[in-house]
Amino acid sequence: MPSKDFSVFDSDSHVVEPPAIWEKFLDPEYRTLGRHALWRHEGSNGSYLKVNGEIRRDKSNPNLPRHALWRPGMTWDAIGELDPHKRHPMTEGATDPQARLADMDAMGVDQALLYPTWFAEGFFLVQDPDVAYALARAYNDWIADFCGAAPQRLFAAAVLPLQNMDFALEELRRVAALACFRAAFIRPMFLEDHYLNHPFYEPLWAELERLTVTAAVHASPGLWNPEWTSHGPFFEKIKDRLTHPVTPGGGGGPFAGGAGGTAQTMAFNSATPLGHPIAQILAPWLDNHMFVAATVARRSGWEDVLPHRRMLPSKQPLPHRDAPVASCSRH
Repeated sequence: MPSKDFSVFDSDSHVVEPPAIWEKFLDPEYRTLGRHALWRHEGSNGSYLKVNGEIRRDKSNPNLPRHALWRPGMTWDAIGELDPHKRHPMTEGATDPQARLADMDAMGVDQALLYPTWFAEGFFLVQDPDVAYALARAYNDWIADFCGAAPQRLFAAAVLPLQNMDFALEELRRVAALACFRAAFIRPMFLEDHYLNHPFYEPLWAELERLTVTAAVHASPGLWNPEWTSHGPFFEKIKDRLTHPVTPGGGGGPFAGGAGGTAQTMAFNSATPLGHPIAQILAPWLDNHMFVAATVARRSGWEDVLPHRRMLPSKQPLPHRDAPVASCSRH
């Protein structure tokens, strides 16, 4: 790992969910239903994401897995020089924690907050609440084991089955007892016809605050979410934000799921104060992930460690939350 006297925290890093989540971690009685509700197929001649039995086929070249193609040291030119007629494997660090740690070392990244990929795209579209609950447990158990390879460096955003708020709160309380879960992954989209500013979500905000778990909101509804089109409640979501300009370099605007900075922030009224000085829930990528990084770091004890640190966090243990929590690993 490069030598330096400051810490690098990657607040938006992704894993790629392996078949083991469905084949090993998913409760046996839900394995058939789980593969119907959400499943990723990686084929030699094509790949697809299945959601509620409906197939969303990849339109890109199957030889180039764009979701996990980059490796440390690669450049845009190196990507462009890849032979499109030859099958290129995914980077090992997408699914293997030891390979991920080696990649982090090569890039000088000390700690990372990990998000899902296929669960990020399809999980919140799953219609059956019971199956969603089983899938959430399976993913969270798998990512907990992943983070267990380096509990001081790898942290996770949990998936919550918001299809049923009671299930979501039960799962939130379960994962909050594991040290690796510092955030809950949330999409800015309609669930049960409710957007994030609806009172339906008040129990979630209150429990997140009580458990000191960060609300980590990705800045779009997802590539396969019909809300991007006229087939979903798209206009209802953006009609009050049509005047929000897009910020230079991307972000902001009515389509980003949030605001473009202090002057453009959409008002969000929640009974539970979540501590975000710019936008409590809805924010574009840069604003949101800087907030998530700052909040996760603060609640992890960085505010006490960083001013005095002269060694990397891989050498100096990072304090955990004040509340007692279990080990990252479930075993």
